[in-house]
Amino acid sequence: MPAHRSWTPSGPYDLARSLSVLRRGPGDPAFQVSADGAIWRASRTPEGAGTLRVVPRGEAVEAQAWGPGADWLLERLPALLGADDDPSAFTPRHRLVHEAHRRHPGLRLIRTGLVLESLIPSILEQKVTSDEAYRGWRLLLQRHGEPAPGPAERLRIMPDPRTWALIPSWEWHRAGVDAKRSSTILRAVRVARRLEEAAAMDLAAASARLQAIPGIGPWTAAETLQRSNGTPDAITVGDLHLPKIIGYALTGERGTDDAAMLELLAPYAGQRHRAARLIVLAGRVPPRRAPRFSVRDFRAI
Repeated sequence: MPAHRSWTPSGPYDLARSLSVLRRGPGDPAFQVSADGAIWRASRTPEGAGTLRVVPRGEAVEAQAWGPGADWLLERLPALLGADDDPSAFTPRHRLVHEAHRRHPGLRLIRTGLVLESLIPSILEQKVTSDEAYRGWRLLLQRHGEPAPGPAERLRIMPDPRTWALIPSWEWHRAGVDAKRSSTILRAVRVARRLEEAAAMDLAAASARLQAIPGIGPWTAAETLQRSNGTPDAITVGDLHLPKIIGYALTGERGTDDAAMLELLAPYAGQRHRAARLIVLAGRVPPRRAPRFSVRDFRAI
């Protein structure tokens, strides 16, 4: 029988939009959305594998959990859903940001408390298209993960650090993951316990802890800590698209780089990640002038 818990947010709340950052593509084996609007997550917690199902019920969110990690997941349910987030600390400084903030009052920055489960897919997303990264994540979990506890048949639990370390080179190749990214993952899982400690650190210390691993830079650290720590100022730098989107949305100009993006976001110091999410939600993106990058298949190399 599953364990149960409910949580009632203190104000407007958008469950789907808040948790959507945890989904790694439409075929993510660790994240599913059912027809009734319930969100299913499969996680490897410090207590073991666990499956969490959350669904909105009136003003509350109802949760069920299965597996050895069920109690851990339910104990941290409010933090996962954004209870530790304080949207009132945010003050819009641009008309577009103000409108996005008004239209999305239920957005919360979530906090999983689990570093590795966000770090590994973020490493897979380094320097490749989203489709390539999502395919690698999907194939690796399907082949090397384990069935999630509970009734969701297609959910898979991410491999534990030892299993990641034992994946042979040809399996990484079969999943379309090049040696640079697979080597970074292998270095990370060897110090998994030290990396998980970053979930309790402030942004500067947590980012430094992650970037001590060769192959993990500011982009990967920010993408991880946005999810594991719910850090409102963990702005992503080194991204191909984000500076251009933010620059065009706020100024109408093309070609914004990281330095110019950070200058534009300076009025949101302490809340730059939240500001960036709202700007992206506003949907004002530069018109495309070039074709999309083609998906490379490393398996053919």
